[in-house]
Amino acid sequence: MHLVFVTSIVPAGKPTTGYEIANAAVIDALRRAGVRVTVLGFIWPGAAPSEPESTIVLGEVDVRTDNASGLQKAAWLLKAMSAGLTFSSVKLRAVTPEAVRSALAAVEPYDGYVVNAVQLAGAFEGLFVDRPSIFVAHNVEYRSAEENAAAAQGVMQKVLYTREARLLRRIEARLCDAARFVWTLAEEDRVLLDIAHPEKSSALPLVTQLDLPETGPSRKPSCDAALIGTWTWQPNRIGLEWFLNEVVPHLPSDFKVRIAGKMPSDISCSHPGVEFAGFVPDAVDFVRSAKVVPLISRAGTGVQLKTIETFELGLPSVATSRSLRGISGIPANCVVADEPRAFAEALVAAVRNPMADADGRGFHAAQRAALDREIARGLERLGIVRREAAE
Repeated sequence: MHLVFVTSIVPAGKPTTGYEIANAAVIDALRRAGVRVTVLGFIWPGAAPSEPESTIVLGEVDVRTDNASGLQKAAWLLKAMSAGLTFSSVKLRAVTPEAVRSALAAVEPYDGYVVNAVQLAGAFEGLFVDRPSIFVAHNVEYRSAEENAAAAQGVMQKVLYTREARLLRRIEARLCDAARFVWTLAEEDRVLLDIAHPEKSSALPLVTQLDLPETGPSRKPSCDAALIGTWTWQPNRIGLEWFLNEVVPHLPSDFKVRIAGKMPSDISCSHPGVEFAGFVPDAVDFVRSAKVVPLISRAGTGVQLKTIETFELGLPSVATSRSLRGISGIPANCVVADEPRAFAEALVAAVRNPMADADGRGFHAAQRAALDREIARGLERLGIVRREAAE
């Protein structure tokens, strides 16, 4: 069976973002199931595909809004409005539909598509319906846009997010209808997408490491708590603002929190123990340097890859309920708290009475085995007779 994995950004180097990590896990699972996978999409400027022999690159794009100039943002918005596209999809209209068709023709023969997320499929609707498909819903994008609109401070942002939500709801419904099967990354998302029946969809448990994680050396924490993420992404920002504005004021003045990752310019904190670390060379080493990991999601859909990584590493954590979506087995060294004071108190307790690290290999093995089962279910629903390897 030969499937084209249709995605906005193709794998290039070590996965770093949640989107890239999820893609790597799904592609690897498909190949473990015996599928030949060709990846088709755009690539970051200046990057090279990780597997050029099985990758078709449509061109170079930088889809990060925070990296764009004001003029570029205005151009994207004008083009989106005139074309009736979402802001996220219009960024991928860097080539014509004819160029995409030519790229697909170059990988013939193939049996079907794995339509990975909304962005590229939304930019070129109608190009991936001639063969059976599976749709991978990383998030319920319309719901995330609704939450972003509710949290927006300015009138214009609120209007734009509301427009995105309206368009995304229709696009996601069409993609789900067109697909023979849908993979979500959380059980709750199957309900939000109105596909919560076993013959139509299932949730994929994910891993952040393709192989069984090795037991790391004994830890010598250098701070009390550590968080890392792309904080310019609106759902992540909502969680960070909640943490800084509502949780941190309840922490002692000598409680040391380090926060790494790309930060919006208008985020700050007066607590003397909070340090913004910016870019760090190794995310795993960074979170292992803390006595406890706060998992602070308050918005968004899909699954939190940082939660899965924390559990794979066996690190003690304090998590909001939203941080645990899509995960069924919660380790004993994870405390759940949603109220700010309770969250802060749980962090302090975890530092003063340290919880032991868990063996994350069992969690990883269970996630991977469940991922393989759900991949097999989706492939069966695709209804394609497997090609022999010789073909």
